[in-house]
Amino acid sequence: MKLAELPKNLIISHLKHWGLKLKIGAFNVCIYSPIDTVSEHLLVLYGDYDIVNDNDFIDFHTVVKSPSIIRRYFRPQVNFSFDGYFPFKPLPYTQASAMFEWGLNWCIANHSHQYLVIHAAVVERNGKAFIFPGNPGSGKSTLCAALVCNGWRLLSDELTLVSVVDGLVYPAPRPISLKNKSIEVIRALSPDAVIGSVVNNTAKGAIGHVRPPTESVKLASVPAMPAKLIFPKFLDGSKTILATLSKSRALLKLVENCFNYNILGVNGFNCVSDLVNDSDCFNLEYSSLNETLLLLTDLSD
Repeated sequence: MKLAELPKNLIISHLKHWGLKLKIGAFNVCIYSPIDTVSEHLLVLYGDYDIVNDNDFIDFHTVVKSPSIIRRYFRPQVNFSFDGYFPFKPLPYTQASAMFEWGLNWCIANHSHQYLVIHAAVVERNGKAFIFPGNPGSGKSTLCAALVCNGWRLLSDELTLVSVVDGLVYPAPRPISLKNKSIEVIRALSPDAVIGSVVNNTAKGAIGHVRPPTESVKLASVPAMPAKLIFPKFLDGSKTILATLSKSRALLKLVENCFNYNILGVNGFNCVSDLVNDSDCFNLEYSSLNETLLLLTDLSD
């Protein structure tokens, strides 16, 4: 059963009393939160996700709530916890939905060592997975959203999961996080895109999340073969330049964007090496999304 098939009052009741259990890619996640903005976030953006059966194993038990009753009303704050552990300091109460997404990123990045976890967006077209590693501000999420809004399959916006066993990219499609001007850029590019409520005044500025396409969520158990490794950089006013990157330089840059490379040891080195060897590697500079979309679409044919 999909989340959207449940009555709204039942969804909210589960969130507030027992926890709401969703299947997100390969992960079963239980979410407990009495906060209205969290329930609204899930209702708007997670409607296509399957409800997990009560007797199924849960990978991540998460809680998003105020540190205390006082903090719901006096300088209201919110905490994220995983199995009783609090990885972050409290944030303003209005940032609860964004904190859930950041917290789930943390859970996956720190507890999924069956994969090489890369800080990268990844999309697929014609059976080819395009991986876009990058630091905040590189434009990877904006580029990811633009591609997904133009028919590419979303595997992940933030965390690329490469199996250390077979080298395939395993999906964990979730709402795409956009910041500041990127929100309006995607709204203009794709008026039909569903964007949840914008959370303002975070450490990253204004944050909005794009709902994943239904087809991407439906194919969340289908891995993809890595084909292109592209390091994007948004530069205002620049031409669209796709430049071949040497394998040695690509390997070094990729390692810089891996969360668990050192933890995986030899398996991590082998996985990174295979990924680089099996992919065409590029640097990408861009300012025009339309030009970049055409360029990448041609590259996927």
